[in-house]
This record gives sequence, C-alpha cells and structure tokens, in this order.
Amino acid sequence: MKFQVSVGSELQVVELRRQGTGWNCVVDGKARAVDVAEVAPGRFSLLLDGRSFTVSVERSGKGYRVYSRGADLLTVVENPRRWSGRGGGGLGLSGRQEIGAPMAGKVVRVLVQEGEEVQAGQGVVVVEAMKMQNEIAAPKQGVVERVSVREGDTVEHGTVLLVVA
Repeated sequence: MKFQVSVGSELQVVELRRQGTGWNCVVDGKARAVDVAEVAPGRFSLLLDGRSFTVSVERSGKGYRVYSRGADLLTVVENPRRWSGRGGGGLGLSGRQEIGAPMAGKVVRVLVQEGEEVQAGQGVVVVEAMKMQNEIAAPKQGVVERVSVREGDTVEHGTVLLVVA
C-alpha cells in the first residue's frame, strides 16, 4: 500500500508491503530495512536500517505527533484514494492512469462502465478485504478506457482494476 506522508514541510511517498512477519518499506524510492513492535499503546520500538529508536505517537488534529530522540514532528498521512482530490497532493494526475488494487481481495462491485465519464474522487470499484469493503476512487477526471475486472473476481495487490484516460 502506498501512502503520501507529510513530515513537517517535507512530503514523502511511503510504500509498505507485508513480508513474512515483517514489512518491506520503500521511502521515496529507497528501500529501507524496518522492524516495528508496539511496546505500549502509542509507543513503538523501531529498528530502521540497523539503528534502534523508541518512538511515541499521538493523534493531533488531522495528523500525528511523533516524538523520538528529542524530535517533535507533526506528520499527516494522506489517504491514497484522496490524493487526486487534494489540489497539490496528487501524484501523476495527467495522462492515462491505471487504477491498481490497493490490497488483495475480492471485487464486490464495479461502479462504472467502459466509455463512462468519471470525476476525480468518484468511486469506481469496491474491493472487499478482511471483511471490509473499500471503495476505490478515480485518481482524475476522465473517461473509463478499460475495465479489467468483474464482480466476484479475486485480485492481488497491484492488479490493474481499470484505466482512466
């Protein structure tokens, strides 16, 4: 799953993938070795690239306050399905956009058809994962060029669901 994360005034793209019992993490295209354990509510032991950190996290407005080694950082994690609807937070909003499954699951509804016009942020496909239904939104305004899945299909993370041009 990809996230757009603001740390202070710096914007980063973070991709997390489950790997065995741990995580594979890529930050702005750079792979990072990460191991995390929650040792108390809101308190984490973090092993990052072989260095150990204790990190405290608390909710703060629309984001989180992260405390570690004397640093006090305000972070905001953007919902990847909303990147397109946020005037400066979109990624790759021009041209032909493939919409991939953000997680493995089952397609329960296809909300659009090929040739249909869609608006940025409009729901296009509903994928069920772990008994939760997740509506996937169009990343931009455009026309549905191709629908690659049908209701009932099982999809893996990253499977192309449809294309908006």
